[in-house]
Amino acid sequence: MLRFLFRRLLVAIPTLLVVITLAFFLMRAAPGGPFDTDRILPPEVVAAMEARFGLDKPLPVQYVEYLGNVVTGDFGPSMKYQDKTVLDFIKEGFPVSLKIGLSALILAMGVGVTLGSLAALRQNTPADYSVTAIAILGVCVPTFVTAPLLLLLGKAVDWGLPSGGWNDGALPNMVLPVIVLSLPQIAIISRLTRAGMVEVLRSNYVRTARAKGLSEWTIVTRHALRGAILPLVAYLGPACAGVITGSLVIEEIFQLPGLGRSFIIGALQRDYPVVMGVVILYGALIIVLNLVADLLTALLDPRVRLS
Repeated sequence: MLRFLFRRLLVAIPTLLVVITLAFFLMRAAPGGPFDTDRILPPEVVAAMEARFGLDKPLPVQYVEYLGNVVTGDFGPSMKYQDKTVLDFIKEGFPVSLKIGLSALILAMGVGVTLGSLAALRQNTPADYSVTAIAILGVCVPTFVTAPLLLLLGKAVDWGLPSGGWNDGALPNMVLPVIVLSLPQIAIISRLTRAGMVEVLRSNYVRTARAKGLSEWTIVTRHALRGAILPLVAYLGPACAGVITGSLVIEEIFQLPGLGRSFIIGALQRDYPVVMGVVILYGALIIVLNLVADLLTALLDPRVRLS
């Protein structure tokens, strides 16, 4: 186990370094700059602002200095908001994205696993076809379509839910964003669960369990489901990171002060440190959650040996 963790950490450091390097140089290669405004600023003002943030130095020097600051945990100040650092944006936005993301993930897991198991147990029946159709529809229809549709439906039906805003995480404000964010995950999780469950139900150890006279509920919950969710565990690593760090579309449509919205604003304003901070956080979460997924796979499947 320790050897496995050590090897993964050795791979994670260069991977994160590649992510930081690509994001750093791609941001600088994009047209425009952090001090481009509708009003033309005097050259001496622009030069002073660039000197303040070190943008007047050669690009390789900026890169080396930025890496040195990141190693010490300093992601730098925002170039657009005075007296505000990147860590301030993360501290303010990450709890919002975390609360919405975890709620959507829990909802997606509960509904998706249930639908997938039902489809596998009722294979080639109307229930199976219905779950498959829902899954395909959920994958094909993007969130920037379902979110406005739900908002229009809410206004037509008048179900009393706010169409936007955070309100300190009040339950009515979370209902629509969580539903919209969970719909694609429900579709994918139900398909993965169905495929895994169909394969496991045809395995020899499930036939043996049936021959021993175990009830169908015991076979599914104690034997089949454990093997069926193995592909789902592998998927949940990057999916969990993407959901937790905030959906760019969801947070923008519902006007939520999460990390995804900060990333969009930072990218549009060419606020390099803010964008880089969110990218580094996202990359680190993917690496860590993939490691957790591998550990869970080993726990669920005794045939997997991490060493």
